[in-house]
Amino acid sequence: MNRTKGDEEEYWNSSKFKAFTFDDEDDELSQLKESKRAVNSLRDFVDDDDDDDLERVSWSGEPVGSISWSVKETASSSGSNHEREQLKNRNSFSSYAQLPKPASTYSLSSFFRGRTRPGSFQSLSDALSDTPAKSYAPELGRPKGEYRDYSNDWSPSDTVRRLRKGKDKLQLLEEAVSMHDGNVITAVLIFLKRTLSKEILFRELEVRQVALRHLIHFLKEIGDQKLLLDLFRFLDRTEELALTHYREHLNIQDPEKRKEFLKTCIGLPFSAEDSAHIQDHYTLLERQIIIEANDRHLESAGQTEIFRKHPRKASILNMPLVTTLFYSCFYHYTEAEGTFSSPVNLKKTFKIPEKQYVLTALAARAKLRAWHDVDALFTTKNWLGYTKKRAPIGFHRVVEILHKNSAPVQILQEYVNLVEDVDTKLNLATKFKCHDVVIDTCRDLKDRQQLLAYRSKVDKGSAEEEKIDAILSSSQIRWKN
Repeated sequence: MNRTKGDEEEYWNSSKFKAFTFDDEDDELSQLKESKRAVNSLRDFVDDDDDDDLERVSWSGEPVGSISWSVKETASSSGSNHEREQLKNRNSFSSYAQLPKPASTYSLSSFFRGRTRPGSFQSLSDALSDTPAKSYAPELGRPKGEYRDYSNDWSPSDTVRRLRKGKDKLQLLEEAVSMHDGNVITAVLIFLKRTLSKEILFRELEVRQVALRHLIHFLKEIGDQKLLLDLFRFLDRTEELALTHYREHLNIQDPEKRKEFLKTCIGLPFSAEDSAHIQDHYTLLERQIIIEANDRHLESAGQTEIFRKHPRKASILNMPLVTTLFYSCFYHYTEAEGTFSSPVNLKKTFKIPEKQYVLTALAARAKLRAWHDVDALFTTKNWLGYTKKRAPIGFHRVVEILHKNSAPVQILQEYVNLVEDVDTKLNLATKFKCHDVVIDTCRDLKDRQQLLAYRSKVDKGSAEEEKIDAILSSSQIRWKN
């Protein structure tokens, strides 16, 4: 059906149909006058189309999207399939016709499509309650504003190439990022991960840092180490690549295989601090394997007293360094420095700070109630041969640990007396019922009132009460109060 321009004009001008306006007095549409007023009141709630200078016209000559056209389409929806097919065929080659717009009309295409602004109606059925929910007018084409990148026809090869490059898919990602919704971004990334090649995905994410961070976090969460390693290689993030490779040791259960794997991590491009950590991890596991094999043999043989009295509750393999030091101080405290299980050997090998070593050794020996070892731990000699008690962790912490391990009162009092701060000393002595320390300290402070108050806390007729009475009655003490 090829017509010249003149034929087209003659056809449209000779048509018995005319464009619908709200001023039409046709009886068939008179019932819609009230609807006209209702729709006109919705100006502020309806989006204007981009094609303000064009009006869509159906085959019948009525504007597409008008109230009249919608109602007629709804009425004809119950007609035969043949009639609907005819309408479809006719619409397939219908064109836009420029018709004058009445001043009181405006585009309702977005209204029919359900495109809304916040606070607007969701569909035409919200405005016209007597219209069924399924009576929306079909869309015959997109407005020009929606064409954008779709305005050109693509050949099959262009379409395949476009999809393969992920151009349209990346528009989804950009929209998700603009929404600032992590769940949406992750969902789009999962889709891209499944449908794009690694090279394209990595290249596009390299310039989209927000999406890149989401993908890295997602891959870590699901444990996709292989793809994560490939991504870090592509981005040339050598240190992150090394750390990701190092984390693989967590999936290796066999101690010997884990040790060999850690050995391969030593030469990776870590920072200086991390490189030292990797080396220590490998050395510690190597040491633990040796200690575990030896102690398991001694325990099963039953020839060592310490293992008979205190059977091991767990293997030493893969334990942290501090736990290994505690184990060594508990089972191997007296061993020579040359053995791998010696606490002193561990201290020197891994450069354990003095405070950490003393604290761990104290906890281990106090648990065994080896009070002689505790005393030796804090006894030092000067160059003249004089001995002195010294605690790098503070004697107040020593007292707390000793009390936790049920140390005798005599030992507790000895170390409470070594606390330098008087108030702290009194508080600890009162808390742990070191009566002699409290009484002697109050005497030295010449604090009669505090001594009288403490007298009420000791047992009647006890040696402590007699000692307090003797001090209070002494004429040689000049009390402050």
